[in-house]
Amino acid sequence: MAPMSYLKAIEAGVDVLDVALAPFAMRSSLPAIEPFVAALKGTPRDSKMDLKHLFKLGSYIESIAPKYREFMNNTKMAVIDTEVLIHQIPGGMTSNFVSQLKEAGAIDKLGDVLAELPKVRKELGYPPLVTPTSQIVGAQAVQNVLFGRYKMISGQVKDYVYGLYGNPRPRLILKFRRSF
Repeated sequence: MAPMSYLKAIEAGVDVLDVALAPFAMRSSLPAIEPFVAALKGTPRDSKMDLKHLFKLGSYIESIAPKYREFMNNTKMAVIDTEVLIHQIPGGMTSNFVSQLKEAGAIDKLGDVLAELPKVRKELGYPPLVTPTSQIVGAQAVQNVLFGRYKMISGQVKDYVYGLYGNPRPRLILKFRRSF
């Protein structure tokens, strides 16, 4: 959905886009820069970037990428995570889940974590999935899947419900304070 959103933002007059070189793009990253440079060439929004130079940079990244393959999210063939339309999890969170689950030897539980995250988010009062609350919600979802629902509660979740990250919904604080 990001490339479509970016295109609409360009049409609306946005000044800056956050993009990535093609080898890094999509999956849990930003849209690729190359299609935008090519699409806008010769228009009033032309970036004047050298597409051949971007291709050269991308080729270099591709040449060293095999050394870092173990860090990639290769749990699916598709480059585009269409399930984001349902789970609404930002890409960076997915790569964190993959890393945490690989480390725990439980990469097969990724689907369970993606299903658990909306539940945890709801139970925590729908915090926005941006830093730091996205990591707080995500880490709790991983712990719930690996150890059982709320068998382990992180210090960050406790701090969140106590209001140390801002004021969460009042009913949430009462519910969780009884649990600690």
